[in-house]
Amino acid sequence: MPAANRALLSRAILLDLLRLHEDLLADVTALLKGHGITAPQYNVLRILRGAGSGGLTGTGIAAAMITRVPDVTRLVDRLEAAGLVRRERCRDDRRVVHVRIEAAGLALLSRLDAPMLAGHEAALRGMTLQELEGLAGSLRRALAVRQG
Repeated sequence: MPAANRALLSRAILLDLLRLHEDLLADVTALLKGHGITAPQYNVLRILRGAGSGGLTGTGIAAAMITRVPDVTRLVDRLEAAGLVRRERCRDDRRVVHVRIEAAGLALLSRLDAPMLAGHEAALRGMTLQELEGLAGSLRRALAVRQG
């Protein structure tokens, strides 16, 4: 394939990915709005659930985020005000603050698990399992190249 055709195909693919991202994000945003949280807040809760009882520092949360956000502290502030997470200072080093998910945060995620999974499946419902596996492999390779 000539370089010019490859560049045009790459551009078309990236534009399609961006359009798909915006469309999928709109669906997720609408679902989460009904539960009083934003997509970044959901992501923080999801990360903290995965971290277990030890929780994470703000830096740890930021590193695990899907989308980079400029101020994890404000996200955590809002989640804490809603009673979904709590902060605890480390006894050994008072500069370190761990964020842990509360029972209310776990309950909210539990209510969201099924509709989120259904939304994920519905988003790509027109694709066969083989197509999904091929797409997943291609996206993983593209991410690996980007991440070096």
